[in-house]
Order: sequence, then structure tokens, then C-alpha cells
Amino acid sequence: MGRLAVLSMHTSPLTQPGADDSGGMNVYVRELVSALAQAGVDCTVFTRTWREGLASEVGVEPGFRVVHIDSGPFNLAKEALPDVVDVFADGVAARLDKEPADLIHANYWLSGIAGHRLKHELEIPLVSTFHTLARVKAIGGDPEPKRRERAEAEVIGCSDAICVSGTEEESQVRRLYGDPPGRLEIVAPGVEHAFFSPGDRKGARRALGLDPDRKVLLFVGRIQPLKGLDVAIRALAHIDKAMLLVVGGASGVEGDSEVTRIRALIQELGVVDRVRFVAPQPHHLLSSYYRAADVCLVPSRSESFGLVALEAAACGTPVVAAAVGGLRTIVDHGCTGFLVEGRDPAVYAAYVRELLANDALAWEMGVNASERARGYTWSLAAARLRRLYADLTVGALVECR
Repeated sequence: MGRLAVLSMHTSPLTQPGADDSGGMNVYVRELVSALAQAGVDCTVFTRTWREGLASEVGVEPGFRVVHIDSGPFNLAKEALPDVVDVFADGVAARLDKEPADLIHANYWLSGIAGHRLKHELEIPLVSTFHTLARVKAIGGDPEPKRRERAEAEVIGCSDAICVSGTEEESQVRRLYGDPPGRLEIVAPGVEHAFFSPGDRKGARRALGLDPDRKVLLFVGRIQPLKGLDVAIRALAHIDKAMLLVVGGASGVEGDSEVTRIRALIQELGVVDRVRFVAPQPHHLLSSYYRAADVCLVPSRSESFGLVALEAAACGTPVVAAAVGGLRTIVDHGCTGFLVEGRDPAVYAAYVRELLANDALAWEMGVNASERARGYTWSLAAARLRRLYADLTVGALVECR
């Protein structure tokens, strides 16, 4: 494997996760490409120029660079990005004409559209990682435009390989989109254990200005309906004395209205003095928040993987999460945390109360969680991808079905 072109059109690996449209995918692209570069793959990440003054190329580390492609106005809403996919693809094609790539790896459906076109123009393999899928989101109550659903089906039908995070996502792809003509590969994301590892809870609380003796629940993520912060707030109302830390900011077209709705809900439930909002944090600093928490809540309506749950587990914090998508794989029910079927806040609260009332159980689950998380590393994900890339670059390309 020589040179890899990574497409991440709508969000840059250089932006801070937790607000706007930046989240787990930013972490995924940044950490995975870093691991690939360290393994000897020459990687260029192509992303849209999203604000004025950005350098056309940023060297992140040896073998890992980010190239900004001018594609429409800087402040273009995510919902309008499909209209500039071809402009983005033109810019990538111009760069690859000068510095050819051996393979394209597209992230998210927008990059998949560009990657599909470039595969045919350049006659090189296409690997796709969708991160979320329209038909899966619709099942969770978050329907996407038909335009996206059709595009995903087309990209799936021409990708030489599709990367999924685990067996749950694999089954979702097969069930909702049919068996793809290309390879379907499980490449689980990882966690940087140098940052995310168990630590002293009271020390973390003191560092964050929290009461060392107060029970702390944690929610980390973008504030949008999909992530289910309202469920966490309603669960808190069933739990005496504990506080809830919310680390993240408004995201997407519904972000601001969701923040307004959440604040009204907090007032209505009388938990104003028990909820603390924290602005999005640099990724490596999140470890202090995970360590400070007694329990991490992940009540998402859908989740292809659930990086927050894995990072919390790596820090030895039990997770109470929705029984959806990749969370079913990360959380071992009754061993590393609890999975909740449905969206009843009272059920979340019951599991949280069980952990808060039983120190021995919480400690055991935290130990189990951190040990289980040790099996997830970015270097392992990169090794699996290197083998996949090597196979695809010597084989025949999948033809569009």
C-alpha cells in the first residue's frame, strides 16, 4: 500500500469534537489516520474548507496531512452540502492528478458520493465507512432525506469494501441494504489508552471544581435530539442528590432549539441546581470528566459504535446506555454496565441507582469495563485496514450493481 486518499468532506479531523457537526467521526478519522501513518501508510485527508484563513495543506505528522478543498461558502449549512459534493470531488481529483493515490477511503455518505465518482474516474478501489446510515436512523425516529438513502444504497452497491464497527452494524447493513457486492469488514474503532485509563475519582473531581463526595452522572456529546440528553435529564429527576455533567454543545439544524428545550425541561423538573453544562473540551481532556463520574449515560436513539461509551469504559466508569447499534457490543449488560431497551427514563434511573447504592458492584463493573476496553486500539484497527487495502489494490474492482 502506497498512498491513501481519505475523504472527510463535511467535517475536519482538525476541529474539536462536541459542537456543530464535529463528533466521534472527527476522532475516528484523526486517530485512525495517525495510526495508519505510523504504520507506514502515506495518508492525505481531504476535507472542505470550512472557514476563512485555513492553510491549503496542514502537516499533522509524518505521513499524515490534511488538504482543504474550496467547496462553496465557508458557513454552508450541512443540509446544503450535497449541492457542492461535485465541487469538492473536482478539487480532490485535481490534487490526485498531481499526486495519485492507490485507494480512496470515504467517511460518511457525502464523502461516499464523491468517492464513488472518483473511483470510476481514477479506476482505483473505494472503501466506505458510513458512521451512520439513513435507514438505521429512521428506525430510531430520526428520518433522513430520501436523497441520502438513495445515495447510500448506490455507494454500498459500488464500494470494494465497507467498514463497519462490529457485528451489530454488519447485520444492520445486510438487513436494511442487502448483501453488498464488495467486502464487508469489521474494523472496530479504538481508544488512546495513554489518555483514557482509570484514575483517582476524587482527584479528578477536585481538578474540575466538583464536590469530591457528591455522586456525579456524566453525558458527553453533541446536544441534538439523536443523542437523547432529555432522557438523561428525566432520569436525573428520579435520582436524589446526584448531579449531571453535560459536556458538549449545540449541533446540527436542531441544535439551538434542542438546547432551549433541554433548559426548559430542567426548569420544569426542578433540577436546575443539579445540572452543570460544560463547553466542548479538547478530546484528551475528556478523561478527567470520565474519571470524575460515577456513571456515564449514553441514551442515544441510534449509535453505529459509541466512542463515548468506550472511552468511559477505558477510564473505569460504568456505562448505562441505550441497547442500540454498537453500544450492544461495547457494553456487556450486567458486567461492564447496563443496556436499556426502550427510552423510559425510570429504567435508566433504576440502573443508575443500583450502581450508586452498591460501591462493590460499581467498582467491579468499572474494572471489567477498563479490561474489556484494552482490546480496542487504533493500532489494531490500522493493521486490519492495511491488510484490507493491500488485498484491494491487487484485485479486480467491484462493478456497480
